[in-house]
Amino acid sequence: MKKDLKNGIVFTHHSPEEQTPFERLFDVFQELITHTSGDFDEAMDWLKQLDDEYELTTEDYTLEDFVEDLKKKGYIREEVKPDKKGGMAITSKTERLLRKRALEQIFGKMRRAGQGNHRTKHSGIGDEQTGEFRNYQFGDALERVSVTESLRNAQINHGIGDFHLTENDLVVEDTTHKAQMSTVLMIDISHSMILYGEDRITPAKKVAMALAELITTRYPKDTLDILVFGNDAWPIKIEDLPYLNVGPYHTNTVAGLQLAMDMLRRKRNSNKQIFMITDGKPSCIQLPDGQYYKNSNGLDSHIVKKCYAMAQQARKLRIPITTFMIANDPYLQQFVDEFTDANQGKAFYTGLQGLGEMIFHDYESNRKKRIR
Repeated sequence: MKKDLKNGIVFTHHSPEEQTPFERLFDVFQELITHTSGDFDEAMDWLKQLDDEYELTTEDYTLEDFVEDLKKKGYIREEVKPDKKGGMAITSKTERLLRKRALEQIFGKMRRAGQGNHRTKHSGIGDEQTGEFRNYQFGDALERVSVTESLRNAQINHGIGDFHLTENDLVVEDTTHKAQMSTVLMIDISHSMILYGEDRITPAKKVAMALAELITTRYPKDTLDILVFGNDAWPIKIEDLPYLNVGPYHTNTVAGLQLAMDMLRRKRNSNKQIFMITDGKPSCIQLPDGQYYKNSNGLDSHIVKKCYAMAQQARKLRIPITTFMIANDPYLQQFVDEFTDANQGKAFYTGLQGLGEMIFHDYESNRKKRIR
């Protein structure tokens, strides 16, 4: 250990944080329960296999002890399953913890902010000081005038011998507006999200949980609605996210966009946006007679044109769409480019690793609209 008395800085060797047997297993359990979409039995089967391979437990602390601790701490509860047999399920306490864990994993540990507002890129008569100055303009509030900087300008411009203050010497400290945001997060749950041996739904699910935790804790004035889309589109609750799974579905992007815009029409916020996480091409639409038209071979022009029309409709409603494409097929990128151009939105072509960081950055930057 080395101590600098002058600066009050203490240097010590790093000691890793000690974990109890329960904490060590609980870390693994949280990851497994996310991958298994909340299936406790499947998660424990995986945990047992890992224990057999890596010796996670000891004679003094077994998997049975771990399950008992999960019960005592309120992380799991007994329930009657559809087959009428008893079993265990995670509790709302665990659901909240999974969202918090996802936020920490993807976005880093963040402190709760007192005001849940976003900064827009537009400065002017606003709410929060930026630390930057500009010339006084007619209509600026007098309390915004920086006396110190204005007097300094007067001295530079006129000198001490002929000191006087004019309007041209006045400067004000710039401010930024704070804006509320209404967001709809669309998650593709088509079968392609687990094809080719790659699990794409779990990273998408983690991002959704993290974004939900971010908004509810750091931006409580904002709204977040979540929908999933396969052959159809339907809303889900934040509490449902850990249980989210794919189905034997095609990709009805049009239905997802229609539902997203319907949700946002009911919001009073002036700033609205759609985030869409998808890995595949649109391959399904519902026809006026209620039947489904499906085509998984390439990009079907009939389906694609419907998507472009929805993008243009969202643009007229001043709802930007940001597409996070987690596949790298060139012909799909071409579709996303044209879709983005029709909406004047944004698109990110990202692997699964960078998905969370990109969504966080885009949400935080809030470049989309000026609050009025």
